Formats: sequence, structure tokens, C-alpha cells
Amino acid sequence: MNQITDRLKQMTPLQRAVYALKETQTRLEALEKKRVEPIAVVGMACRFPGEVNDPASFWQLLRDGVDAIGEIPADRWNADDYYDPDPASPGKMSSRSGGFLSRIDEFDNHFFGISDGEALQMDPQQRILLELVWETLEDAGIAPLQLRGSRTGVFVGISSSDYFLLISNDASQTNAYVAAGTSLCLASNRLSYALGLQGPSISLDTACSSSLVAVHLACQQIRLGECDAALVGGANLLLSPIGSINLTKAGFCSSDGRIRAFDAGASGYVRSEGVGMIMLKPLSAALKDKDPIYSIIRGSATNQNGSSNGISAPSRLAQEQVLREAYARAQVSPGQVGFLETQGT
Repeated sequence: MNQITDRLKQMTPLQRAVYALKETQTRLEALEKKRVEPIAVVGMACRFPGEVNDPASFWQLLRDGVDAIGEIPADRWNADDYYDPDPASPGKMSSRSGGFLSRIDEFDNHFFGISDGEALQMDPQQRILLELVWETLEDAGIAPLQLRGSRTGVFVGISSSDYFLLISNDASQTNAYVAAGTSLCLASNRLSYALGLQGPSISLDTACSSSLVAVHLACQQIRLGECDAALVGGANLLLSPIGSINLTKAGFCSSDGRIRAFDAGASGYVRSEGVGMIMLKPLSAALKDKDPIYSIIRGSATNQNGSSNGISAPSRLAQEQVLREAYARAQVSPGQVGFLETQGT
């Protein structure tokens, strides 16, 4: 620093101005590079229907074309009590099918330093997210203690807590642990607490896009310097029939338990469960740390449909705009895209 100061003193005013311009240009280039730097996926874990408990078994399920949709399990609710083929029937749903996880009641709470009493009042979504965070770090080859006190963010997409509906039916079940155990904000906050992470910790609900928006927000926060890395996940468990009844009345649910998106026979979607988690780092940091890299995120974008022919209906103009913005930020031509995923409600 002293050498630079001495050099500046020896410069003419014009030389100092040129030096300042070069320094400013260097800083601007560094900021622009960080703004568009690809984000690497360095670890992942998941629980999906079809006895999928890790990414390898999920990939195998996809390769084999396995249909993981089945009958509503008896340990969720009695399908006979709530089923009616007429979707207009009060208090009934017109489907007996869904995608469900197994053994969601199993949880080694002592491993995470959680008492038996507190674990009983925890939404299973929180429990599984804790398990998947640990598995994601294992997959990434990162020791959990290594992250304590770090600026690692946690972003969780989560829309509902059926567990709260179940335990709130009986006021005698309410105790000091219920608020934290069923609060959606704790879905992310508990992960930060368990690992001692000091980056942003955010739970967000944008309905079907919650997990994707969580990834988008995490990438933004990394590029802005709000966090150095991020754990990003999403959770959805179906524990109460209420949600399925509501969506049946709204006309969203397929009555035969099958999705036929963009087909003349399309009649809605099939509600399913799943919990997933990934770890994100700037590509330069992942390469420097010799992390395993599954893929990179070059860019993303979000917007809202605005006014359309219904609050749940898309707007073609808005959809076009968000696609163009995503391509521009990723610096990718639409012609280079080889796979496109859409929601098929």
C-alpha cells in the first residue's frame, strides 16, 4: 500500500487520472464478471416417490420410465372417506391417486441434538430437510463443521404445512414446540441453526415454482456477495386431505390419477410429494476447491403473469418476456437449448 502511495505522489496529475481510470475499469470488470459468473451444483440429495432416496435411484427411475403414482396410503387418510367421482361433491376429492414417500415418520432426532418432545411437534418436512442437508454436504465432500460461522445461505421453497392442520385440530396437543415445529420460516432457519450458518436464511412460497425461485434467489445472493455458497431445497408432503379437496374444487386435479399435459385428454395434475436439496457455489470457487460439479447454472429469471384471463392462468406475453430475460442473462441462444421443462397442470 505504501509503495502505491509513493508512486502516486511521483505522478503528474494527468498520470494519476489515468491510473484512477484504469483502477475503476478493473473494478467494474471484476463486478461484471461476478454478476454473470456461472453457479455450480456441487452436491445433492433427495426423497421422491417410488422409493427414491438418493439421486442415483432417481436417475434410475427416470431411465426405466417407472410410474411412481399409486393409491393414497392408509397412513395418510382413508381414501374411501373422502373420495367421490363427482368433483362437485361437498367435502370430497375426485382422485384416489398420488405420489407418496414412505417412512416419513422415521427421524433420528438425537443425531441433530433435538429432544423427543420437540421432534414430535416438528413438521416432517423440517425433519427430512435436516436429513437431506447432511446428505448433500456428504455428497459434496464438505464437513458440516467446516461451514460453522460461514456466510452460507439457506433457501427453501415450501408452500404448505399439513402437519399444522393435523395437530391444530386438538388444542391439547399444542405446546411450546408447535410454533417452531410448524412455522414455514423455520424450514430454512432450522437448517441454518443446526449448522451454524450465518448467511441469508429464507423460506419462500411461490406455489408450484417455489423451489425454482429459491434457486434463482440463491444464485442472485451469491453473485451479489450476500453469501459465499448456498444450500437450496424444497419440500412438499401431503398429510391432510384438505388440500386435495380444495384443488379438486378448483378443477386442478386429474380424476384418473394421470397427467396428460398438452393433450386433448388433459384433465389436471396429480398431487405428489418430494423433498430435494442442492449445494451451490460460484464456479470459480468450486474449481478452486476441487468440488464435484454436477452442472452449472448460467442464468435465470423470474416474473409474474400480471393480468390474464384468470389468477391461475398464464400470460403468453409474460412467459415470452421471462424466457428472453433468462436467455439473455445466461448468454445462451434459444437454439442452444436441448431440454425444456414446463408445469403441466
